Amino acid sequence: MLKLKKVSKFYYSKGMVATGFTKISLDFKIGEFIAITGESGSGKSTLLNVISGLDSYEEGEMYINGLETSHYTEKDYEVYRKKYIGNIFQNFNLIASYTVYQNVELVLLINGYKRSEIKEKVLNIIKDVGLSKYKNTKVSKLSGGQKQRVAIARCLAKETPVIIADEPTGNLDSKSATSILKLLNEISKDKLVIVVTHNYDQVEEYVTRKITMHDGRVIEDINLKEVENNENVETAKYKETTVLNKLRLGIRNTFNIIPKFVLLLFVYMFIVFSVSGTYSSFQKGEYESSKEMYNSYFSSFNANKRILLKKQNNESFNNEDYESISKVSNIDYLLKDDLSYDRDFSVYNDFVYLYGSVSSLDLFDGNLDVGRMPEKDNEVVIYANKNDYQISNMQDEIFNNEFMFDELIDFSNNEHYKVKIVGIKYRQIGYSTNFYVSNNILDKIKNYIYTYDNETSYTYAGRTYTSNFDDYFTSLRPNYNVPKGEAFISVDKTYDCKYSKCINYDFNVISKNKYYSNSLNLKITKEYNKNNFNSLTQLNYDEYNGAVFINPEDFESLFKGENYQASVFVKDDKIVKETESQLKKLGFDTFYILDGVSEDIGTKIIRITKLIVLSILIIVLFFVSYFVIKLILKSRNVYFSTIRMLGSSSKTAKNLLDIELNMISNISYLIFIGLILLSKTNLVNFEYIRDLAEFLTIKEYIIIYVILVLMSYLTSTRYASKLFKKSAMNTIKERV
Repeated sequence: MLKLKKVSKFYYSKGMVATGFTKISLDFKIGEFIAITGESGSGKSTLLNVISGLDSYEEGEMYINGLETSHYTEKDYEVYRKKYIGNIFQNFNLIASYTVYQNVELVLLINGYKRSEIKEKVLNIIKDVGLSKYKNTKVSKLSGGQKQRVAIARCLAKETPVIIADEPTGNLDSKSATSILKLLNEISKDKLVIVVTHNYDQVEEYVTRKITMHDGRVIEDINLKEVENNENVETAKYKETTVLNKLRLGIRNTFNIIPKFVLLLFVYMFIVFSVSGTYSSFQKGEYESSKEMYNSYFSSFNANKRILLKKQNNESFNNEDYESISKVSNIDYLLKDDLSYDRDFSVYNDFVYLYGSVSSLDLFDGNLDVGRMPEKDNEVVIYANKNDYQISNMQDEIFNNEFMFDELIDFSNNEHYKVKIVGIKYRQIGYSTNFYVSNNILDKIKNYIYTYDNETSYTYAGRTYTSNFDDYFTSLRPNYNVPKGEAFISVDKTYDCKYSKCINYDFNVISKNKYYSNSLNLKITKEYNKNNFNSLTQLNYDEYNGAVFINPEDFESLFKGENYQASVFVKDDKIVKETESQLKKLGFDTFYILDGVSEDIGTKIIRITKLIVLSILIIVLFFVSYFVIKLILKSRNVYFSTIRMLGSSSKTAKNLLDIELNMISNISYLIFIGLILLSKTNLVNFEYIRDLAEFLTIKEYIIIYVILVLMSYLTSTRYASKLFKKSAMNTIKERV
């Protein structure tokens, strides 16, 4: 069955060549019980390793059932060990953290048996070796004789035609040794049993053939008993290790050594918190920077919390709409008419000029740092940076002094509206200024905005003029001296009227925007010139000549209409996308202000730095974690070498390592997610965990998980490539 023809084995170490054995030629057949003896170092164990396929040979030829093996790869030897070889090792090579049952079961799981096929078979074999009452006992707690019986039971479970035992009685007392040899003798009736021993007398009554070695050569080969030659060799039945069996073993290996599990879990927890902590710190910096991003259309003040709304059907807002919006859980404040929010206005006096956006006092949040809250309609407070020169050095000029509101005209006296600044709140980030004003001022601002934003035109005497508020010759302006329903025009604009007289002509005005239009039907009742202009309007002719004057109430009616746009401010801008989704379901189109901003250079630098630092961190973490995991797993070399000796492929061994590390990485990630959830429910109150919970989104959680799993896989691959690069015999000695 087995034949060696001038086979030699050499070892290479540091440029030196050592001989294991030289030019050995032997034939082995089924039914033989062969004892190989000789002094230590004579090559006995090396010969067994070559016969077992645990080690290769350099010279000659070994035949299996007449087939050459010199071309065998490691994969070929794996198949050979599965089909032909059952080993009983001198040092047992059992899995100390497994029970007796699990050690015997292991070889069947590796050989692809289904679990339903295993249980009865394993229990019967354990019974045959007399260990039934120890089946659930961990091997580490057994005596030497009991361990050897487990090794024999595991060997029997493979049902291979060849059993090779290296010093099977070397660590046993005489009674246990006799029992083991009797068991091997019974096995040898239909198998080839090869035993290496120092104590030939102990095995003499059982052996059919004695081989003696000296200095790597066979010096004696004696047949002691005739053996019936059985040419019919039944190889062991095996399949590829199933996915379920790999999962079963991988999960078992994850938890069977608690100190190892805890150490690996600690490493992976360190990885997940290092990556997530670094990522969230950059997210926090990016978030703070995003608050000061610039948008040429919308105010940057509170931009990170603001969502613009319009109805999907382009209809105007009604009270039901406002109620449904207010019921959305993350809505902090609803701004029903938000046009003034996106305009910058200026206030000034002889000493100070301030420029910024305007908000309702209803939106003011927090406490003032200087001054008091407004008590009158014309009193305002400002939100500004303390480092602004005017704010920090000119407070005497600011407080309780009148300021002209540059864009607002009081039509009763045609002068700029006047306000007083009575309080200041300091901002920590950014230099923009925000004015908090009364709703009365806000209404005036809205009228001003509508005047500029609407397209306004007027028609009389067959000619249409487009009103331009900045051009006095075409502008339509309010004046309290004009009665309702009437219009005053300049004599310079009467040339289209009959005889250049426009009195009692119809004067039609239209004001419109993308949502609605308003119209007025008036009568021209006065024509002014330089002489009567002041008496009619109380204004300076040189400043306003050419304008058309109508009553302020008529003027305001042109620009009043339903509201078609609103804004909401969210409580938590970390979940603004979820809030947008809820608003869309209610029938509103949404636009989150920060989605339309231009990034400042600071944010871009943060984003690039984040990418670079995270990449470096992941690489460093990989090598650090690999080094630590390698040290932790070094004790597992015995396990992986053992399963390969039992017939497992290096691929299967790698899969088991993949599963084990992936299980631990997943557990660490679940602990991480659990802490995040506890933080969100305020059951865990650590600032570090709070920051993680606040600044990581679903996308980041997925990215962190992918990084963790990928690092786990790469660690396993690198470790396995080092561990399994040599033969199964050398794996147990390999320093990864």
